[in-house]
Amino acid sequence: MILNGPNLNMLGIREPHIYGSTTLDAIKASCEEFAAFTGTQLAFHQSNHEGELVDLIQSARTSADALIINPAAYSFTSIAMFDAMKIFEGPIYEVHISNIHARDELHRHSKLSAAVKGVIAGLGPYGYIVAMQAALQGAGQLPAAIPAAMRIGPK
Repeated sequence: MILNGPNLNMLGIREPHIYGSTTLDAIKASCEEFAAFTGTQLAFHQSNHEGELVDLIQSARTSADALIINPAAYSFTSIAMFDAMKIFEGPIYEVHISNIHARDELHRHSKLSAAVKGVIAGLGPYGYIVAMQAALQGAGQLPAAIPAAMRIGPK
């Protein structure tokens, strides 16, 4: 399951100097293409509402093996999402399009990172594909068609 937080529905319009011109629909299409290639199912959601995101995180307990989340502004404020993420038993990967560590003080430290297996920041929209690859690699589910260097990594 991939979850996207507030204002990500405005990608391509909102602060393109930070987030680029790629839309959330384009990211979703790319993620769906990668899921089809790897033979995995994908649920892709976006909400501007914290409670709805909490509900989706909770629902992932019974419907998803891994969770990829771009919490957007809730990265810096949401204890409710943090608590819900701690309940999820599978791996969680946090994605940020920008490098939050190089941003202003308000956007520099994600409270949610303490509840995730890995954080991918600063790779732009491609970070979603990297997160999907990491989730599948961790589960040993990357297809054999992917080169061993990408499928297994260094030994």
